Amino acid sequence: MLTGAVFNAAGVPIPAPPNFAGVMGVVGVFLGYRLVEWATVALL
Repeated sequence: MLTGAVFNAAGVPIPAPPNFAGVMGVVGVFLGYRLVEWATVALL
């Protein structure tokens, strides 16, 4: 939240994806991480 407040005080836009594709990219990275984590535990 502090970072968001700094960006607001500086009057610059938040460096975040403004569209659905960007959000889905972040979700995909997270789900891929969790999948590999699960596979590592399940297979070892």
